[in-house]
Amino acid sequence: MFEFQITAKNNRARTGVFSTPHGDLITPVFAPVGTQATVKTLTPEHLKDINASLVLSNTYHLYLRPGAELVRDMGGLHNFMQWHNPMLTDSGGYQVFSLSNTRKIDDDGVTFKSHIDGSTHRFTPEKSIAIQENLGADIIMAFDECSDPNDLAYSKIAMDRTHRWAERSVQAKKRSDQALFGIVQGGVNADLRAESAEFISSLDTPGIAIGGLSVGETKDEMHSTLDVVLPLLPENKPRYLMGVGTPEDIINGIARGVDIFDCVLPTRLARHHSAFAPEGRLNMMNASFARDERPIDETCDCYACKTFTRAYIRHLIIAKELLAGTLLSIHNLRALIRLVESLRASIADNTFETKSVEYLEQWRNNASRAPISESLK
Repeated sequence: MFEFQITAKNNRARTGVFSTPHGDLITPVFAPVGTQATVKTLTPEHLKDINASLVLSNTYHLYLRPGAELVRDMGGLHNFMQWHNPMLTDSGGYQVFSLSNTRKIDDDGVTFKSHIDGSTHRFTPEKSIAIQENLGADIIMAFDECSDPNDLAYSKIAMDRTHRWAERSVQAKKRSDQALFGIVQGGVNADLRAESAEFISSLDTPGIAIGGLSVGETKDEMHSTLDVVLPLLPENKPRYLMGVGTPEDIINGIARGVDIFDCVLPTRLARHHSAFAPEGRLNMMNASFARDERPIDETCDCYACKTFTRAYIRHLIIAKELLAGTLLSIHNLRALIRLVESLRASIADNTFETKSVEYLEQWRNNASRAPISESLK
């Protein structure tokens, strides 16, 4: 259980297989986010149809509602939401970071107020692990503190606290059928990130996550941070870049050796009527689509693109029909999963270095452009 086998390499990019109790994960892999035990607007069958293999759920939100004990009593997350493939839960650390006005951090843990009803709660590493063990995902996260990447002094404090909390998370874990990943922190400071990578690696967890990115730093800072951290992590363990998943971030992350990604972007864009397309991100409310008989993307194999026109999807949006969000979520998630599938194939046939540059060019109008650094070409 939780063996990771590398199957192909092309420079620093690699493919692999990570074994879990609910099946093998073929990496690199992009995970849709199911914050509250559901990927918004989609059923588990939709997720299977787009070839999703891993889903992320949120410890903080599920602890508040419906409660981790209830989920446990209903047979755990897999049974509760009827997703019987691999699952991952985060530790709640990022949500605590985002509640900066309603939480207080000390060396033992975090006291915070619920965003739902204002009630007071407390997370410690032990509490976070206990919640995640009740939820029952295949991959769980050590409790960590995410800090402002531009505050060097506090990044050091948060990193040291993250290390102590990681040790406590390892000690608190009781279940043998869950893989605990430690989390590398340290802001965008190279020395702190190197120190954190070495410390978290020394804990010998089944996988290692990189946290604290895509929280306000520049793309160059993200890439330079990954260039420091990834070479210091064990080759024989999966690397998870937390909360990062724009198309160009996926391409650049895989180029540097990242194995697992997750991001809310595809479904969030869908709820705001936007779709990924070869000509760039589309605002599907645009009047120019009113009589457009083309699918969103003529190259896409998703249900939405094989079945419906841009005109129909625009009509659903204008009419405020919920189906619009479902179809756009199907398409946007499938677009990123297709991208990762193509990149996996290019690693296997040793064409990744060429294909990755081509894909960055194709995707440049869907998000901010971030070229692969010269060292990776």
